[in-house]
Amino acid sequence: MSTTNNSIRVITPEGGAHEPFTDAKAAVQRLKELYDDACAFLCDSFEGTVSGDKPNTRFRAFYPEIVLTTTSHDQVDTRLSFGHVAAPGVYQTTITRPDLFRHYLRQQIALLIENHDVPVHIGYSDTPIPVHFAVANNPGITVPQEGAMSFPLRDVFDVPDLSSTNDDIVNGVAQRSESGAAPLAPFTAQRVDYSLARLSHYTATKPEDFQNHVLFTNYQFYVEEFEAYARQMLADPDSGYDSFVGPGYHRITAADQDLPQPMKLPQMPSYHLTRKDGTGITLVNIGVGPSNAKTATDHIAVLRPHAWLMVGHCAGLRNSQRLGDFVLAHAYLREDKVLDDDLPLWVPIPPLAEIQIALEQAVAEVTELKGYELKRIMRTGTVASLDNRNWELRDQSGPVQRLSQSRAIALDMESATIAANGFRFRVPYGTLLCVSDKPLHGELKLPGMASDFYTSQVSRHLLIGIQAMETLREMPIERIHSRKLRSFEETAFL
Repeated sequence: MSTTNNSIRVITPEGGAHEPFTDAKAAVQRLKELYDDACAFLCDSFEGTVSGDKPNTRFRAFYPEIVLTTTSHDQVDTRLSFGHVAAPGVYQTTITRPDLFRHYLRQQIALLIENHDVPVHIGYSDTPIPVHFAVANNPGITVPQEGAMSFPLRDVFDVPDLSSTNDDIVNGVAQRSESGAAPLAPFTAQRVDYSLARLSHYTATKPEDFQNHVLFTNYQFYVEEFEAYARQMLADPDSGYDSFVGPGYHRITAADQDLPQPMKLPQMPSYHLTRKDGTGITLVNIGVGPSNAKTATDHIAVLRPHAWLMVGHCAGLRNSQRLGDFVLAHAYLREDKVLDDDLPLWVPIPPLAEIQIALEQAVAEVTELKGYELKRIMRTGTVASLDNRNWELRDQSGPVQRLSQSRAIALDMESATIAANGFRFRVPYGTLLCVSDKPLHGELKLPGMASDFYTSQVSRHLLIGIQAMETLREMPIERIHSRKLRSFEETAFL
């Protein structure tokens, strides 16, 4: 289709009117057809112009969208925390990569149709697809280096618009669209595409390989333990796991296969123990610091995981703790600062009962300690997260007083960030840490300090996280995605 805008001809693929659907599978198929056609149009146009002179034409394609219109105030089944809208009106969301999100989309659309007894309408939106994202999904296209083209790319194609790529919806400050429609999903298509591109860059793995259960760690040892566990699972035909994926897009499907290591690891290498339905486990080594923790969770959140947990090392703050003891966080002292603009400090980050129980049960099963005996190796309490790794080298009176007043029992740099971003993005979260030093009591992280107890506990730590995730996998979705993470004005999509 050709239109003229300010004397520049704009060519777009044919779209047609929005179509109603009462079958979720058919609706997702139509989303895929529209998206594939739009991307194919952009890729073909890009290849046809990239090596030539600047055309006197602009090429534009649009994201598909889902539109829901309700007129009834009838009360729907609200036992689920998602799948319904709160009031009559028009709700809309743009969609990208329907192939990647097909199961998620089918579930969310089916609930809308069932709960409101109205069709959803599928068609093209008025939000252009940036050519970068369309081309990135086509491995057959070679993108020239910057400056190699004879004209600026943005003169002919739409490029990412950061002014409209934001977290306003999840932060609760989103305005209605110009048409008056309210948001239907927590992320717009362009925000999702932005994060999918960032995930590949930071983790050197594909978004398709990420699983619904994500473990974060800040220590390389856990990666080695995770690979060893993965090989055990691949050797067991009844485990339900079918592959193990590492950085560099390398995949093994048998326990005795070599897993090539890239020459240079990415900033946050990720490893995926996969199941066919996506309910496997992903491990992300985020390294040290709240900035990395925020970056990883900002982007993984668009994949709508069922849970994420922090399993890392921490400083124990009580003299009664030993190196190797576990800390199960039930509150967070947030001094990491990276989320202050998105989630004010006065917002509480509550413990989630389902996660807490799963973690405590996993500790008991792996260590074979129960009840009162479990207190020998694990404490439950407040975890403080700071943004200064060497806080001990400054005047300690302020930090120590705050740590004491908060009743904190452990300190790290990532856990509060991961929990707070889980709360912000409505992703169930939890924290189980292992004490690796006690700075207030003269036991610093120095060579030779590791005891047999500490070494054995570290080996068990990852297994506990994995076992907790396997427990959560068997939990009904309405329990793990409970209403405590949802506000009174929420998107219908999870």
